[in-house]
Amino acid sequence: MQIHKSTGFLDWLDQRLAVNKLMKVLVSEYWIPKNINFLWAMGVILTTLFVLLLVTGFLLVMYYKPDINLAFDSVNMTIMKEVEYGWLWRHIHAVAASVIFLIIYIHTFTAIYYGSYKKGREMIWLSGMLLFILFSAEAFSGYMLPWGQMSFWAAKVITQLFGAVPFIGDALVEWIRGDYIPSDPTLTRFFMLHVCLLPLVLLVVIVIHFYSLRIPHVNNETGEEIDFEVEAEKYLSGDKKNAKVIPFWPGFLAKDFMYIGFFMIFFFYLVCFQFNFAMDPINFEPGNHLKTPLHIYPEWYFLWEYEILRGIPSENLGLIAFAVAGVSLFFMPWLDRSDVVAPAHERKGFFVWFWLLMIDLVVLTIFGKLPADGVTLGIDNSAIGFASSVAFFALFFVALPIITTLEKRSAK
Repeated sequence: MQIHKSTGFLDWLDQRLAVNKLMKVLVSEYWIPKNINFLWAMGVILTTLFVLLLVTGFLLVMYYKPDINLAFDSVNMTIMKEVEYGWLWRHIHAVAASVIFLIIYIHTFTAIYYGSYKKGREMIWLSGMLLFILFSAEAFSGYMLPWGQMSFWAAKVITQLFGAVPFIGDALVEWIRGDYIPSDPTLTRFFMLHVCLLPLVLLVVIVIHFYSLRIPHVNNETGEEIDFEVEAEKYLSGDKKNAKVIPFWPGFLAKDFMYIGFFMIFFFYLVCFQFNFAMDPINFEPGNHLKTPLHIYPEWYFLWEYEILRGIPSENLGLIAFAVAGVSLFFMPWLDRSDVVAPAHERKGFFVWFWLLMIDLVVLTIFGKLPADGVTLGIDNSAIGFASSVAFFALFFVALPIITTLEKRSAK
């Protein structure tokens, strides 16, 4: 491209960085189907929450002390009582860390409901599932940092899981902790993971996830296969009414801003009035390896996996089940054998399977917080946990392939 005298700053920038072309590729000529609903705004809401976590995380780390003798007071005294608006930054960070998983689950199960993991969209799905694993690791590493009672014992329980690795388990646990029990080296390592390494990896995978959306394009409510090039030509030629697509900006993103506005009202209501749900009361006691809490449990978004871990009577089998459950969603594009891309309510067998899975996950989550040795409705909690855990694997690895294979045959 020949450089000529610029007519202004934007023209000068465009000649050197092709800003106009970049904006077309990323924004004004990136096409989104018209027939979508508010559930398609979850991705932008997740991005907003991630930005909030980054900003408030930077503010908190200015005063946080990654030392077992100072960490608890740096959070609960310095940040909460001495730093101006420190309480607000902590509330925003804690609530965002919890609510982001609510939106991730909505986003994930919306994709399952509408079949948005098939026909060329496998990489979108796989990168999204990798983001779920990374956010889980980020949440766990952050949960350790206040060094309260639940932080300490959660760190001990989770790191102890690596002890089940054959031959090297005990050595691996000691290597991860840097000591025989969670202590100062453990806190320092997880601080590094939470503040430095994992956010960088998350940013890279988020970029990959957004890039993967550009190739097969975004799915829609009906699963209709849209020729995006033809429909884009209609839109650009002025036939906007009949075109089945709209540009990312201003058509799609302008509506997303409205949804973000409604969401932020709900979010700041939680931050200001209902923040306690995101901060366990037990964690307001300093971590003490000599005092075990009566009932150890993770945050609500991990409860279904935790119940699978303890729901299987055998310790080794429980650990295997826990690991398989954590990655089971990765296999969704291949466990669903049907070629049909349509909302679940148009796929009778799949519709029943979807809601049975939802019920099972709710049961696992509820009983994950209850004591394993308790009794509910005259039935041992452990028996319900075992049955729900078996049901989860039966639904994923037995029922789903059978149901979708029958659907594929009936569609021929």
